[in-house]
Amino acid sequence: MSSNQPRLSIGLPVYNGEKFLKEAIDSLLAQTFEDFELIISDNASTDKTEEICRTYVEQDQRICYYRNDKNIGCARNFNQVFKLSSGEYFKWAAYDDLHAPDFIKKCVKVLDEDPTIILCHSQTYFIDEKGSFLQNYDIKLKADALKPHKRFHELLTKYLCYQCYGVIRASALRRIPPMGGYGNADGILLLRLGILGRFYEIPEYLFFAKSHPQQSMSMYFPNYLLFTNNRKKHSLSMLPDFYAYAVWFDSAKKGQILLPHWRIFWEYLLSIWRSPLSLYERLCCHRSLHQQLKGTEYLLLKDLLMVVQKLWKGWQAASIKKQQVTL
Repeated sequence: MSSNQPRLSIGLPVYNGEKFLKEAIDSLLAQTFEDFELIISDNASTDKTEEICRTYVEQDQRICYYRNDKNIGCARNFNQVFKLSSGEYFKWAAYDDLHAPDFIKKCVKVLDEDPTIILCHSQTYFIDEKGSFLQNYDIKLKADALKPHKRFHELLTKYLCYQCYGVIRASALRRIPPMGGYGNADGILLLRLGILGRFYEIPEYLFFAKSHPQQSMSMYFPNYLLFTNNRKKHSLSMLPDFYAYAVWFDSAKKGQILLPHWRIFWEYLLSIWRSPLSLYERLCCHRSLHQQLKGTEYLLLKDLLMVVQKLWKGWQAASIKKQQVTL
C-alpha cells in the first residue's frame, strides 16, 4: 500500500440530493478520523447536486466527484463508487444520513484490533428532515456469531439494512458479487458478507438515519418505521414493494415482467451454494431458509399471478389493436 493511499474510502452515490447533501458531506468531513477519500458518484442529477459537489471538491482534496451521463440505477451507482475506491476499508454513505464525529474512528479501531470482524457499524436512531430525534432503531442481530451458518440464520431476519453503511473490509467486498439489481439487494449483500466474517455493532448511537418522503423506503416501504425492534409481530402485508425496489435498484427493468420474490429466494440459494461452507454448514443454511421463510410461500404464488395478469392484459391490448387495424 502506497503512502498516499487512504486507509478508508467512502463512497457516496447520489441522485437529486440537493436538499440534504451539504449536511451529509459536512458530517463526513467533520470525522475525527481523517485518512480517507470521499468518492461521490452523481447519477445524472437534474437539481443543484453537481454544483454543490464541485464546490466541495475545490475546498477539500480528499473529495473526488464523478457524474454519470445518464441515470444508471441505484445498484450500479453503488457498485461504481466501490470500483473507484482504493482504501483498505470501505464505507458507503447516503446523501441524507448523518454520523457522529467519532463514528469512523471507532469502527476502524474495531476492525484494526480483530481480523475476524469484516464489518463494523453502530447503533442507529432515526431523525426527521430537520435533524430532530424520532425514535431508536433497536433490532438486534447476532451477526457476531463464530459459526457462518449462525450468522446466515440471523441475517435472514426481517431488518432494515443499515449495516451497509458501516465500515467494511474492502477485501471482503471483493470476494462477493456486487450489489444486484433486484429487491432486497442490500440484504443479500449483507448476507453474503456475513457468511465470510463477523459483524460488530458498537453499543453507541453514532449513526443517524434521516426519515423523509423523498427516500426510497418512504416510497416503497411506507411502514418501515414499524420495523424497529425484534419484539413486534409484523404482517406480510407490511413488507416492501419488491417489484418497485427492483426497478429502483435497476431502472432498466421498468416495465419488464419480473418475479421479485422468486429472485430473492434464488439469490438466497446462490449465497449458500457459492460460499466457502462445509456440507454441514450448507445443510444448516438450508434449514434456516425453511425456518425463516416459512409462511411466506404465498408471495411466490403472488409473483406468478401478477405475471399471468400482465400477460393477459398484454394479450387483450394486442387483440384490440389488431381489431382496430382490421376495421
